[in-house]
Amino acid sequence: MSLIQTYLSILVAALVTIPFLNTKWKGIITLTVVILNAILSGILAARALVGGQIEFILQGTLVTGDIPLRIDALSGWFILLINFTIVTGGMYGLYYMKSYQTQSSQISLHCVAFLLMQSSLTAICVIQHSLLFLMAWEILALSAFMLVIFEHHKSATIKAGINYLIQSHISIVFLTLGFIWIFYRMDSYDFHAITAFSSSFPPLISLGLFFCFFLGFAIKAGFVPFHTWLPYAHPVAPAHISGIMSGVIIKIGIYGILRMLLLIKTDYTVLGYTILMISVLSGIYGVMLAILQHNLKKLLAYHSIENIGIIGIGIGLGAIGIGQQNAALVILGFGGGLLHVLNHSLFKSLLFYGAGNVYQSTQTVHIEHLGGLVKHMPHTTLLFLVAALAICGLPPFNGFVSEFLIFFGLLNGIENAVLANVLVMLFSIFGLVLIGGLALFCFSKAFGIVFLGTPRRQFPQNMSEAIAGKLLPMYMILVMMLAIGLFPGVFVRLLGEPIQLFAAKMPVPGGDLLAALQISQSMQAIGLCAAGFIVLTLSIYGIRRMVTLRRTHVTDVTWGCGYVGDMRKMQYTASAFVRAYRKLAEPMLSIHKKKQEVTGVFPKQGWHETHPHDKLEIWLIDLPLRQLRFFFGKFRFLQNGNPQFYVLYGVIFITLVMAVPLLKDALQKFINFLNQI
Repeated sequence: MSLIQTYLSILVAALVTIPFLNTKWKGIITLTVVILNAILSGILAARALVGGQIEFILQGTLVTGDIPLRIDALSGWFILLINFTIVTGGMYGLYYMKSYQTQSSQISLHCVAFLLMQSSLTAICVIQHSLLFLMAWEILALSAFMLVIFEHHKSATIKAGINYLIQSHISIVFLTLGFIWIFYRMDSYDFHAITAFSSSFPPLISLGLFFCFFLGFAIKAGFVPFHTWLPYAHPVAPAHISGIMSGVIIKIGIYGILRMLLLIKTDYTVLGYTILMISVLSGIYGVMLAILQHNLKKLLAYHSIENIGIIGIGIGLGAIGIGQQNAALVILGFGGGLLHVLNHSLFKSLLFYGAGNVYQSTQTVHIEHLGGLVKHMPHTTLLFLVAALAICGLPPFNGFVSEFLIFFGLLNGIENAVLANVLVMLFSIFGLVLIGGLALFCFSKAFGIVFLGTPRRQFPQNMSEAIAGKLLPMYMILVMMLAIGLFPGVFVRLLGEPIQLFAAKMPVPGGDLLAALQISQSMQAIGLCAAGFIVLTLSIYGIRRMVTLRRTHVTDVTWGCGYVGDMRKMQYTASAFVRAYRKLAEPMLSIHKKKQEVTGVFPKQGWHETHPHDKLEIWLIDLPLRQLRFFFGKFRFLQNGNPQFYVLYGVIFITLVMAVPLLKDALQKFINFLNQI
């Protein structure tokens, strides 16, 4: 309790103090408070993660009643990964925001919103009181909105922020409906009432309750088709906010889904298959659209949808394991999903910070305008490359470990299964393989076009590598990624207690120990292979360097096949790189093309543009909005600017109000008359 009181005291003091500090100290104090709060909450989270569940009951009001605060192993896992990402994001943001130092009032609001975001994320993982949970969810939505619209002078930023805010409140509507349903039946705000409710009603009712919550959490997480806010909010936010949004804010939706899985007793097999199918489609759809993007940050945003799909595949597998009493599926599914939550928060935040370095150095994230940055930004190039390899699931990095567990689970699900189950697992394996292949293709384009070759546009004269203050948190993330890749067994063992929470929902069969042993042996082998691969790579690089050290290096213009002209135009563009894929995917996606035919060997006037659009967004949002606008447009004549009509509307309204009681009495007399007859 003393740690919680200290946490709140530091937070309140910082929120009151920050607006009165000068610009230099606003960021320093904010980062200091972020680190202190991360340490305090991390102490409790670490205790819970090793099996020591912590529970406090706060005295509430007549409205709320007592307020339960519980930190179990699941909460502990999420709090720790949230803290790491927010601390590294705060460190990066401290230096990223130096270019905005003249905007003192905006910096104050940004710092306050940043602290509120951290505290609300922590509160969501701790509070198990539906009314207070909704309040924390609302604070998260509003604080993230303020962080997204930092550059509010841009119309695209405001539109993206409002889009995010509206969809966040649609999420809150579904969560509120679920909690009202529980309170109406059980007369309690405590999360334990959710378990009591689901135990008292048939599985079909509890399944309906779960999907009510699932819709609310899926909007925040970015599952398809609830993803449409995400590709707009991520690109317009400052780079450190984009990294945190993708790294942890969308993961709080995953936390909510997992929490409801623990609380609600239902038909886990049906639930698992549903989540599995939604997740496979989310992963494929997200990466298919990511390939076509020309904005680097928007490309990364669509990859967040893809990775949410991978996490969902693990959750779906684990739920099927509970339903089928298959301990191996529970361990592999939930273990792979939870580890990928951490992995994605690491490499995706690193990618967004790399994109932020590119933006502040070149003043653009348009992929077609970039090129040759490896010569100017070697550290950013290396860090972006490692993160790109990790997100593609390649060893020896962390993404391979979690995807290996999920693949292992899908293969395990095929064994001793009925035909329908085998077909679903095979479809999921095919989907996960396709996701990995397309991700590799996408980041080959992104890394190759942005960092290799020669510049496609004139860069600013002062372009240079990011300062050490921005590179330090990026290297901290890199170290963490390598630690997971080299010592996967350590992190899988840390997941033992969170997985046990889900395994407790089924009678643990004898195969539980055997499955855990097989995973442990596999993790040791993966770690050894990763270490061997790194040693081999460094050895080859060292030998090459020694051999070429004394040789003369000659640099010249790339051979132009006998033609003399602008070499920048002889490179692959991003559109040309994915042209074959675009033609294959065109029937499934919405792609608008504009072009002017070229003439001559080195054309000057020819151009070709492709503009990818999200077809689901067109169907589910744009089309309904157009229909709604058309419908309300039919009543535009009511607002005709004539004061006489407005007075008439008032008279009609007052008349109706007075007439309703009279009509009610007359109707009652008529009914009595009919009864007498």
